[in-house]
Amino acid sequence: MEGLVTQIQGLSSTASDVALLQNTLKQADDALHAESTRLLPFLEQLDPSKHSLGYLYFLEACTSGPVSKEQASTFVLIIARFISSCAAEQIRLAPDKFISVCKRFKDQVLLLEEPLRGVAPMLTAIRKLQSAEHLTTLHPDFLLLCLLSKCYKIGLSILEEDIFEVDQPRDLFLYCYYGGMICIGQKRFRKALELLHSVVTAPMSTINAIAVEAYKKYILVSLIHNGQFSTSLPKYASSVAQRNLKNFCQDNNLGLVKQVVSSMYKRNIQRLTQTYLTLSLQDIANTVHLNSPKEAEMHVLQMIQDGEIYATINQKDGMVRFLEDPEQYKTCEMIERVDSSIQRLMSLSKKLTAMDELMSCDPLYLAKAGRERQRFDFDDFDTVPQRFNI
Repeated sequence: MEGLVTQIQGLSSTASDVALLQNTLKQADDALHAESTRLLPFLEQLDPSKHSLGYLYFLEACTSGPVSKEQASTFVLIIARFISSCAAEQIRLAPDKFISVCKRFKDQVLLLEEPLRGVAPMLTAIRKLQSAEHLTTLHPDFLLLCLLSKCYKIGLSILEEDIFEVDQPRDLFLYCYYGGMICIGQKRFRKALELLHSVVTAPMSTINAIAVEAYKKYILVSLIHNGQFSTSLPKYASSVAQRNLKNFCQDNNLGLVKQVVSSMYKRNIQRLTQTYLTLSLQDIANTVHLNSPKEAEMHVLQMIQDGEIYATINQKDGMVRFLEDPEQYKTCEMIERVDSSIQRLMSLSKKLTAMDELMSCDPLYLAKAGRERQRFDFDDFDTVPQRFNI
């Protein structure tokens, strides 16, 4: 082990030396795991910023065995320091090792019941491991830590990035499910619907628990955001999902159910704005079936604060005056927002076109499409223009 430490110290400066060191570490990997309980002191001789690859191999072997709660406290500190200071170009030479260490780090902060300690290091780990628009296997673990520690805003920073490459289907299911729950926590219901919809309609050969739980929340969020939901799934959802995602129960979703009830009151108040210019709080309470004018006032005030309606309340006579949207859509800020959205949509359109062209030439896709052509309905195909008919 001492000789290996010396090699790590001497072969961590240039790319050619690191490549040579990588071969040496691969050959020594079994020996490292055999001596895993005795490796912790050797980490003190290595600098995680200079000897990142060697440090990673030693650390992965150290944490490979069972870990007690007392050991977990020590390893959490060591791994967090390593993640923050390691060189990205070196740890990418052994991504599986780095992922294993990060996943054990997540397990250890959960063992300590301190998920907040894992949020910042796990985000740093994703940044060092991730290539552009790629979903790593660490994304779901990071979002889980954000959920458990209620760091919803930090989780949103990852969810706002576009993803076009996925390695494992399970990672996508968990990423979208946890992401949907984070958006619910932030009351970003439209984004939550988008993520939960991705879980429900993703390709699957057998039904899984993640999709079932996502479907339950999808229905509740649909009720909150749209006031209704459809029991039928789109045609591109898998046949497994079409057959099995029909049963719905409200287990572990009490918080969402309460929000559904609240959203029904809000939606009924919004309907009143389409009919009346002024209305008393008592009339609102009676029409919407609230218990008192005070409760109606609280709902109206919350909706005004959230920008869901535009209104003023006269405290003297208890009258509510509904107003038009004051936004004229001609300010510089609004023009910049519209332009930014247009640019993003154009970029997305180009990527989708490129992906469509790539898929249409894929031999596996063409073979599968040919075998399953009989399953499609006639309406699934575009009609051929008359001049091309033979």
